[in-house]
Amino acid sequence: MRALAGAACLVALTLLAGCQSGTTPAAEVSQGKSAALRNMEQVAIAAHRCWFASRDPAFSDYSFANELNSFTGRPRFLLVPRGNFGGRPLLVVQAEGAAGNVTTFGPLMDQPAGARISADIRRWSSGDGNCAGAA
Repeated sequence: MRALAGAACLVALTLLAGCQSGTTPAAEVSQGKSAALRNMEQVAIAAHRCWFASRDPAFSDYSFANELNSFTGRPRFLLVPRGNFGGRPLLVVQAEGAAGNVTTFGPLMDQPAGARISADIRRWSSGDGNCAGAA
Protein backbone atom coordinates (compact mmCIF):
# COMPACT_ATOMS: atom_id res chain seq x y z
CA MET A 1 0.00 0.00 0.00
CA ARG A 2 2.86 2.40 0.85
CA ALA A 3 4.56 1.61 -2.46
CA LEU A 4 1.38 2.52 -4.33
CA ALA A 5 1.01 5.78 -2.40
CA GLY A 6 4.68 6.63 -3.05
CA ALA A 7 4.29 5.95 -6.76
CA ALA A 8 1.16 8.11 -6.91
CA CYS A 9 3.01 10.93 -5.15
CA LEU A 10 5.91 10.65 -7.60
CA VAL A 11 3.53 10.81 -10.58
CA ALA A 12 1.77 13.85 -9.10
CA LEU A 13 5.07 15.68 -8.56
CA THR A 14 6.17 14.89 -12.10
CA LEU A 15 2.91 16.27 -13.49
CA LEU A 16 3.20 19.42 -11.38
CA ALA A 17 6.74 20.03 -12.56
CA GLY A 18 5.58 19.79 -16.17
CA CYS A 19 2.91 22.44 -15.56
CA GLN A 20 5.28 25.17 -14.39
CA SER A 21 5.65 28.11 -16.75
CA GLY A 22 8.43 30.60 -17.23
CA THR A 23 12.14 30.16 -17.55
CA THR A 24 14.28 29.94 -14.47
CA PRO A 25 17.97 30.77 -14.39
CA ALA A 26 18.74 27.08 -13.90
CA ALA A 27 16.72 26.25 -17.02
CA GLU A 28 18.60 28.90 -18.99
CA VAL A 29 21.93 27.44 -17.90
CA SER A 30 20.88 23.94 -18.90
CA GLN A 31 19.90 25.22 -22.37
CA GLY A 32 23.34 26.76 -22.94
CA LYS A 33 25.29 29.93 -22.36
CA SER A 34 23.74 33.34 -22.80
CA ALA A 35 24.93 35.58 -25.64
CA ALA A 36 26.46 37.91 -23.05
CA LEU A 37 28.53 35.10 -21.53
CA ARG A 38 29.60 33.74 -24.92
CA ASN A 39 30.73 37.21 -26.04
CA MET A 40 32.53 37.97 -22.79
CA GLU A 41 34.34 34.64 -22.82
CA GLN A 42 35.86 35.34 -26.24
CA VAL A 43 36.69 38.96 -25.32
CA ALA A 44 38.20 37.98 -21.95
CA ILE A 45 40.32 35.21 -23.48
CA ALA A 46 41.65 37.58 -26.13
CA ALA A 47 42.27 40.38 -23.61
CA HIS A 48 44.17 38.09 -21.28
CA ARG A 49 46.20 36.57 -24.12
CA CYS A 50 46.94 39.84 -25.92
CA TRP A 51 47.39 42.22 -23.00
CA PHE A 52 48.74 40.07 -20.17
CA ALA A 53 50.11 36.72 -21.36
CA SER A 54 52.04 38.57 -24.08
CA ARG A 55 53.46 40.92 -21.42
CA ASP A 56 52.28 43.99 -23.32
CA PRO A 57 53.99 46.97 -21.61
CA ALA A 58 50.86 49.12 -21.99
CA PHE A 59 49.13 46.86 -19.43
CA SER A 60 52.03 46.05 -17.10
CA ASP A 61 50.67 48.28 -14.31
CA TYR A 62 47.35 46.38 -14.18
CA SER A 63 45.96 43.03 -13.11
CA PHE A 64 43.18 41.15 -14.85
CA ALA A 65 40.21 40.29 -12.61
CA ASN A 66 37.83 37.85 -14.26
CA GLU A 67 34.18 37.99 -13.16
CA LEU A 68 32.51 35.93 -15.89
CA ASN A 69 30.55 33.87 -13.35
CA SER A 70 28.07 36.67 -12.73
CA PHE A 71 24.53 36.02 -11.56
CA THR A 72 23.47 39.53 -12.59
CA GLY A 73 23.33 38.68 -16.28
CA ARG A 74 26.36 40.93 -16.88
CA PRO A 75 29.52 38.84 -17.10
CA ARG A 76 32.57 41.06 -16.99
CA PHE A 77 36.24 41.48 -16.36
CA LEU A 78 38.09 44.29 -14.67
CA LEU A 79 41.52 45.83 -14.86
CA VAL A 80 42.68 46.87 -11.41
CA PRO A 81 45.97 48.27 -10.10
CA ARG A 82 48.62 45.57 -10.34
CA GLY A 83 48.39 43.13 -7.43
CA ASN A 84 45.41 44.95 -5.87
CA PHE A 85 42.40 42.80 -6.79
CA GLY A 86 40.27 44.62 -4.22
CA GLY A 87 41.22 48.00 -5.62
CA ARG A 88 39.01 50.39 -7.55
CA PRO A 89 38.52 49.09 -11.11
CA LEU A 90 40.29 51.18 -13.72
CA LEU A 91 38.48 49.45 -16.57
CA VAL A 92 35.24 47.47 -16.65
CA VAL A 93 34.37 45.41 -19.73
CA GLN A 94 30.95 43.79 -19.53
CA ALA A 95 28.28 42.27 -21.73
CA GLU A 96 24.55 42.20 -21.27
CA GLY A 97 21.25 41.73 -23.00
CA ALA A 98 19.93 39.17 -25.43
CA ALA A 99 22.45 40.30 -28.06
CA GLY A 100 25.34 40.22 -25.59
CA ASN A 101 26.39 43.81 -26.28
CA VAL A 102 29.83 44.56 -24.86
CA THR A 103 30.47 47.91 -23.15
CA THR A 104 33.55 49.42 -21.57
CA PHE A 105 33.93 52.16 -18.99
CA GLY A 106 36.33 53.43 -16.37
CA PRO A 107 39.19 55.90 -16.01
CA LEU A 108 41.47 53.99 -18.41
CA MET A 109 39.13 54.91 -21.26
CA ASP A 110 40.17 58.57 -20.81
CA GLN A 111 43.88 57.69 -20.90
CA PRO A 112 46.09 57.32 -24.00
CA ALA A 113 45.36 53.56 -24.11
CA GLY A 114 41.60 54.23 -24.32
CA ALA A 115 41.46 54.29 -28.14
CA ARG A 116 43.41 51.04 -28.34
CA ILE A 117 41.22 49.40 -25.70
CA SER A 118 38.09 50.40 -27.64
CA ALA A 119 39.50 49.07 -30.92
CA ASP A 120 40.64 45.80 -29.31
CA ILE A 121 37.31 45.20 -27.55
CA ARG A 122 35.35 46.03 -30.71
CA ARG A 123 37.48 43.62 -32.76
CA TRP A 124 37.31 40.82 -30.20
CA SER A 125 33.56 41.16 -29.64
CA SER A 126 33.04 40.84 -33.40
CA GLY A 127 34.75 37.44 -33.29
CA ASP A 128 38.25 38.43 -34.42
CA GLY A 129 40.66 37.23 -31.69
CA ASN A 130 43.69 38.85 -33.33
CA CYS A 131 46.07 40.75 -31.03
CA ALA A 132 46.96 43.38 -33.66
CA GLY A 133 46.44 47.03 -32.96
CA ALA A 134 49.07 48.57 -30.71
CA ALA A 135 48.36 52.23 -29.97
